[in-house]
Amino acid sequence: MAEFRHETERLILRDWRDEDWEPFWRHLNTPNVTRFLGGLASAEYRQRTQDRLMQYQRDLGHTFWAVERHQDGGHLSGEILGFCGLKRCNEPNGPVGDFEAGWRLREDAWGKGYAKEAARASLDLAFQRFDAPHAIALTVDANAPSWGLMEALGMERRPEMDFEDSASWAKGETLIVYRLTRAQWEAQRSAGDDA
Repeated sequence: MAEFRHETERLILRDWRDEDWEPFWRHLNTPNVTRFLGGLASAEYRQRTQDRLMQYQRDLGHTFWAVERHQDGGHLSGEILGFCGLKRCNEPNGPVGDFEAGWRLREDAWGKGYAKEAARASLDLAFQRFDAPHAIALTVDANAPSWGLMEALGMERRPEMDFEDSASWAKGETLIVYRLTRAQWEAQRSAGDDA
């Protein structure tokens, strides 16, 4: 399979490389980044996460890809910022099989618009490349920056789809669901919405 690579104005979404994992975990396995994700990850959990991300890529052709800043002299030029991309929802109580957009960026990349840029590109890929009928995103109610980004991306809160977490990252909390349909995405594109 050819290596995946997708570029935006400032970012590169691409397949993982072995050398990505050390800086990824060094910058993202921190108390602030993992605050709503079950806390600091053990070595075993980190390895399971890496294995899952690689398996998604092999099995589905998409994953939560590595996000790198272009080597353009800008903020964090050439650095791994985190991940963003698509998987299929595999939460036992959730909408299993739905395209799920997700992102996680290091603290020094917060507040620069990188998450929105990467997430918008991932949603575009969901509809254009992978022919998704809709895409969802999951978070917990306390994570206002996460659901705020979902709203900024034009995703719609779907409380009737919320479900109790049975995986480790949300520690049994209710996962809240946002969704973007193909029709909503197409309307955004025709309106030229790049805000």
